[in-house]
Amino acid sequence: MSSDSPAADLESVASTDNGENFSLSEFFRTEATTLLGRVKPFSEYYRESRAKGLAHYGREIVSSVSNRVRVRGIDGTTREMIMFGSNNYLGLTTHPHVLGRIQQALEEFGAGVGGPPLLGGMTQLHRELELRLSILKGTGDSLLYGSGYQANLGWVTTLLRDDDVLLYDEYNHASLYDGIALAAATTSLKAIRFAHNDTEHLERLLIRVRKGAALPNRQIFVVAEGVYSMDGDLAPLPRISELCGEYDATLVIDDAHGTGVMGKTGRGTSEHFGMKDGVDICMGSFSKAFGMTGGFLSADREVIDYLRFCSRSYMFSAHLPITTVAGVLGGMEVIEREPERIVRLHENAAYLEAGLSALGFKTFREASIIPVRIPVDVNIREVCKQFDDAGIFLNSIEYPAVKKDGQRLRLSVMSTHTREDLDMAIAAFEQIGRRTGIIPDVTA
Repeated sequence: MSSDSPAADLESVASTDNGENFSLSEFFRTEATTLLGRVKPFSEYYRESRAKGLAHYGREIVSSVSNRVRVRGIDGTTREMIMFGSNNYLGLTTHPHVLGRIQQALEEFGAGVGGPPLLGGMTQLHRELELRLSILKGTGDSLLYGSGYQANLGWVTTLLRDDDVLLYDEYNHASLYDGIALAAATTSLKAIRFAHNDTEHLERLLIRVRKGAALPNRQIFVVAEGVYSMDGDLAPLPRISELCGEYDATLVIDDAHGTGVMGKTGRGTSEHFGMKDGVDICMGSFSKAFGMTGGFLSADREVIDYLRFCSRSYMFSAHLPITTVAGVLGGMEVIEREPERIVRLHENAAYLEAGLSALGFKTFREASIIPVRIPVDVNIREVCKQFDDAGIFLNSIEYPAVKKDGQRLRLSVMSTHTREDLDMAIAAFEQIGRRTGIIPDVTA
């Protein structure tokens, strides 16, 4: 994709170098003349891997999702596992207040609205949630979407026009890449990535854009994530915000993994850095800290008014179900009443990261996501199987989601993890790490 070299002009096609912008279908292309022939190679590959216990995707959970879950294996038996694969950071999915809020809402409003909000209307709970999110994010208004994915598609395809420039961190979520592709199909926008968290690179690009052709209607958008999902590292938000102010650019932050857990009161990554303003549009998700589904955008009232009537991924989608809206409201109330959950979450993450680092694993922590790098010569699927056998539910991230030398195990920590849970995970890492040669075997 584009760089800041003179030979590379602004591009409108997203890079395929990043794992957020790929499809497995690219690795299973055939010359088959039928639909079945086209898809069968992947199906056979997946089912063979699953039969060997090497495809830990879509595991069937037969209990509520908390720090411990019950999982049904491919042999039909169920067993308890410690959950490190869920983004249910604050343990809100089973909180009595959240469940009570949902039950009360079901009795009062029923299960759903049954249509898109502009035509079918919204309940007072939907509007209450929009207002509460605006207070949380310090903005004029907010808009609810069916998913964080739809929210990203919504603002990119609605707000960007011909000759606008979008500068985005190379590690942004797949939904942004897809939004760029959709917007590029109907506009002549220019999209260019900057190296991950590299504010010097970003500034060089901003200078290039401002020194380029004088287009009076051109708008510049800069997009980053507050907390990056793969490694849990933070964007240098204060510096990015400063640059956007200096070069008159609109700053959009995807705070899906920061909302609810970053900052003293859970306002997000901005609060973590002590910022009261400086972010123009904030995108968030209900599928992380709130343990539900859905997404939102928070911005100035005028921006939200425009999106409410012009964003196709909002206009042509049914509104969020009552259970989701009530659950998120209940979760927000729990965060306000029990701020110790945020404190405990970061204490748990620090404890786990310290234990793994002391053993010699290559890892680090800035939020509640802990990546553990696995050497390229180690079969990460075999390693993940050993953790699965040991009762540790975690995620393995391998090529092509990351580069071949960037494979890792990814752990999401919860405030509800007990010290016993964390110690059992550390013990499993030590045993499996020494057995597989990831860390030295001191007994050898």
